[in-house]
Amino acid sequence: MKKLILLTICVFGLGFSSHAQSIANHALGLRLGDNDGFGTEISYQHGLSENNRLELDLGWRSHDNADAFRLTGLYQWVWNIDGGFNWYAGVGGGIGAVDTDYTDSEFFALVAGDVGIEYDFDFPLLLSLDFRPEIGFNDYYDDLDFDIALGVRYQF
Repeated sequence: MKKLILLTICVFGLGFSSHAQSIANHALGLRLGDNDGFGTEISYQHGLSENNRLELDLGWRSHDNADAFRLTGLYQWVWNIDGGFNWYAGVGGGIGAVDTDYTDSEFFALVAGDVGIEYDFDFPLLLSLDFRPEIGFNDYYDDLDFDIALGVRYQF
């Protein structure tokens, strides 16, 4: 039992050790947002260079009187704070569609910004917390919205 506890402490200790900044070529996971946005989104990040990446998020919402989906793309700049801690900012936009009980399907567009912090573990896990202001252009999605989310991604 003592060996198992010691092994667990060592594994978690290695996860929190510092290392130089490196953006993974690919990261796939979930962006767990609040209800002001689309809630949980499937998230993919593609490293473009040492300090830049592209993020694509697919979200959908289904409730009593409306079904909607949204695809958002962001270009992000990443800066190292210390060790595995980074902060990032980005800009982008998206498209989506909504179908309500009261209207036919409508398409919409949006512009978005993004700022957040992340921790890049030594093993292939990336945790992030971000703030994303969005402006939509449609009757359903037509105002300034603020989305806060926790990101959990597997890097490969």
